[in-house]
Amino acid sequence: MVSWTDREYTGETFEERDLAEVNMVRCTFTQCRFVRVRLSEVEATGCRFEECDFTDAQMNAASFIHCSFSNSTFRGANLFVARFENCRLLGVTLAQTELGGLTVAGGGDWSWLIARHQNLEKIDLRGVKLAEADLYGAVLKDADLRDTDLTRANLQAAILTGVDLRGAQLAHVDLRLLDLKGVRLDVAHAIQLAQCHGALIE
Repeated sequence: MVSWTDREYTGETFEERDLAEVNMVRCTFTQCRFVRVRLSEVEATGCRFEECDFTDAQMNAASFIHCSFSNSTFRGANLFVARFENCRLLGVTLAQTELGGLTVAGGGDWSWLIARHQNLEKIDLRGVKLAEADLYGAVLKDADLRDTDLTRANLQAAILTGVDLRGAQLAHVDLRLLDLKGVRLDVAHAIQLAQCHGALIE
């Protein structure tokens, strides 16, 4: 396995390169292009990716631990059975991204995530911070969102059947605009929903 340690790249184009199984440690990538790059089974620890483009990248079975992705795009990327452990994905865009079998461990901050109409069915995002995430029209069927922070998140038109929202923070989310059929809520959410309809809780 090839190892990259403490490397820094700015404006680098890795387009269509084969970087499968590379072991990256404390590397920094700024405004780099990974378009159609093969990153299968990559192991990255403590790396930072800022304003990077992963369009159509093959990232299946990749592992990211304590990594940070800021304002990066994963359009058409394959993240099948990839793993994100204690990672930050701030302002990241997911579109037509394959997320089957994705593992998200240790929570993490995914604030400002853009995943409009993205298929997130059965995804486990327990404990993840999704503040102000744009999940408009996303398919979240049977997803596990327990203890997530969805403050000011956009869930309009999302398919929420079977979603578990117990313990989630839904501040500034208008529950009246959501189809909550089959959604698991807790008592706090029930009170919030009643208040949205003008009820006085005494």
